[in-house]
Amino acid sequence: MAPETPAGDLRLANLTKTFGAFTAVDDLSLTVPQGSFFALLGASGCGKTTTLRMIAGLEEPTSGQVLLADRDIARLRPYKRPVNTVFQSYALFPHLDIFENVAFGLRRRGIRSVDGQVREMLSLVQLDGYERRRPAQLSGGQQQRVALARALINQPQVLLLDEPLGALDLKLRRQMQIELKRIQTEVGITFVHVTHDQEEAMTMADTVAVMNAGRIEQLGAPAEIYEFPATAFVANFLGQSNLIAGETTGGNGGDLLVTVHGSRFSVPARRSRADQGPVHLGVRPEKLHLVRSADEVPAGSQHLDGTITDASYVGVSTQYLLRTGWGTELSVFAANSGSQQRFAPGDRAVAYWDPGHAFLLGRHADEDDRTTGILDEPVGTSS
Repeated sequence: MAPETPAGDLRLANLTKTFGAFTAVDDLSLTVPQGSFFALLGASGCGKTTTLRMIAGLEEPTSGQVLLADRDIARLRPYKRPVNTVFQSYALFPHLDIFENVAFGLRRRGIRSVDGQVREMLSLVQLDGYERRRPAQLSGGQQQRVALARALINQPQVLLLDEPLGALDLKLRRQMQIELKRIQTEVGITFVHVTHDQEEAMTMADTVAVMNAGRIEQLGAPAEIYEFPATAFVANFLGQSNLIAGETTGGNGGDLLVTVHGSRFSVPARRSRADQGPVHLGVRPEKLHLVRSADEVPAGSQHLDGTITDASYVGVSTQYLLRTGWGTELSVFAANSGSQQRFAPGDRAVAYWDPGHAFLLGRHADEDDRTTGILDEPVGTSS
């Protein structure tokens, strides 16, 4: 299915939105490649939904451009933009059956013969045979598929998804993540997905932009952002990180040397965002491994010892807290593979890691260790 008019990249150029003295979106510039699945990820209030509404035409920018195939659409009325939006609330017409809900956009444009297109869309979202049901007779996931079909049948150049899975339960949400990615791949339309759910963004998107306070903190492929975050905010918003305060003390070949509470560590220079002064030495919890003593640490690894203060079994892994000698608690995620040693609160343990899995971030001189992730905001919030 191809759009009726030539498509192109979606570009936001110096886009700004202020509400009185508050700046919701601050001089934002980014490019969403044509045909990609792009995610705007951030906490409530970061500006992601305001950005989406400016693309949709539901909010007028204070300044800047919204360019689609190099055409500025920032001042066009919403219905004149080749853009459709799918909301968390579905917004289906309760008095119309599923067929007429999906056909609504075509009928509004004066298209008389809609039967083939509607059935094609219902097949795409795997709702064949549901044509004559009403929205109230469908589950939440099925209603979301109807909303998706209703938007796609208009053949938009860009489909905007505003927390579309937020109202679904966990199991259904994960199923719909896979379905949305399948549909996007099949239709080839640019999807821009706004979410606060890190797993959702990483599961579906080709590119993720992490927003904070109206700006992009980091933009890239999910694996790239996760493995090598650019800032402490990104490190602890996309997943969880142990960020240990230290000082750089020079270099050694391709490594940077770091002193942490009297101990010395090294981090590959290619995995360092800062090369002098105060830094955070970062290690993801799943990259840490626990053993009973330093004698069990593999050659080439680096380690810290401490006392286990908590052990939480969560199915695929056991999540430990290890209190170091200076009082900081490090998170360690140990896979429950059956081959791992088990620890209980009060046990002495050593956490070790491969230096190639660590990273360095710049740190303000007065910042301490930061070892807990940012909690997900409640389902149903927006920004």
